[in-house]
Amino acid sequence: MAFLRRHRGKLIASLLITGGIWYTLRKGGLKIVPEGGDFQHVRWWTVPVYVVALFVYSWFRSVRWRFLLRSIADVPKKRLFIVSCVGFAAIVILPFRIGEVVRPYMIRTPESDRRPGEKPVTMTAATSSVVAERVIDGLYLSIVLALALFLVPTVHPLPETVVGLPVSVASVRMAGYGMLALFLAASVTIAVFYFARAWAHKMTLKVFGKVSTRLAERLATLCEKFADGLHVLGRGRDALGFLAETSAYWLVNAVSMCFLAWGCGVVHADGTGPTFGEACALMGMLGCAIFIPGPPGALGAFQAGIYAAMTMYYPTAVVVGPGAAFIFLMYTSQVVFTLAAGAIALGVSGRVGARGLRAIERADAIVGEPADA
Repeated sequence: MAFLRRHRGKLIASLLITGGIWYTLRKGGLKIVPEGGDFQHVRWWTVPVYVVALFVYSWFRSVRWRFLLRSIADVPKKRLFIVSCVGFAAIVILPFRIGEVVRPYMIRTPESDRRPGEKPVTMTAATSSVVAERVIDGLYLSIVLALALFLVPTVHPLPETVVGLPVSVASVRMAGYGMLALFLAASVTIAVFYFARAWAHKMTLKVFGKVSTRLAERLATLCEKFADGLHVLGRGRDALGFLAETSAYWLVNAVSMCFLAWGCGVVHADGTGPTFGEACALMGMLGCAIFIPGPPGALGAFQAGIYAAMTMYYPTAVVVGPGAAFIFLMYTSQVVFTLAAGAIALGVSGRVGARGLRAIERADAIVGEPADA
């Protein structure tokens, strides 16, 4: 009950957003829960294989974090995986992605565990590493999406609007390129604060100080903290390791999506199966759709993003039939796997698990705590 009281405002807002998206999808003839006939082409053995792939890419997504933390401490892969499983589950459970604070909170070194002469992992350092991870992921994924939108052939003629949605396909494609511009700007900003901190601080005060000196100071301080997560760039071996495992994470993600789409009977008009390039486009558009914080589990936004991408590559009958089954099975597999992995991690991790439960319970309060608490 305390959990519901603490998060009731966000939960109500997220329910309203979910209801709006659900209504829009249903009104346009799209389905969050497919009909029985949509599953008639599913090769059911592909679903457990996809779940195995979820474990593989979750492993790479979790343990690559060590490269971002290595300038502070060497954190064992097992602990990173446990903490990340709990953190990813928190992102699914909590609205507006406030679960993002759970991983930094769990990995930090509490005051009671700090030893003289040993450099602790502070909340600031842990949060900076997660921000750097998100920015690098966003840039990586947006580059992949932009290349897919530019290089991968679409259906001809390209529909004017997304199947079942009052959104133009042209605006969907522009959103993909806009995502690249956004993350390029974010990456450049953080990089400037990392490599030329004094100059960047001075320019921030000069530009934003015309509006508000207090705002300018806060922006500069925030960017400086985020830039600290780029320490990995100063260690070539760690930078290469992080990029290699990030590539493995996204590669497994795209290949497994392509495999599951084939397993659900998603085909082109000529009967040929989905391609890797199309899977990259679907993966990228999904990233666009869930980038804006919203309902728990990105329910509705997840489905809308994949439907929007599929419109560009497959006939309408496929999108609303086997495509609906594909989206449903991918979404439910991811949510069930993430929640199950988080529950298992909480159960086997002792004190770390107890800290994770506290973090999930009071995630919104943690956001407002002093950075190094």
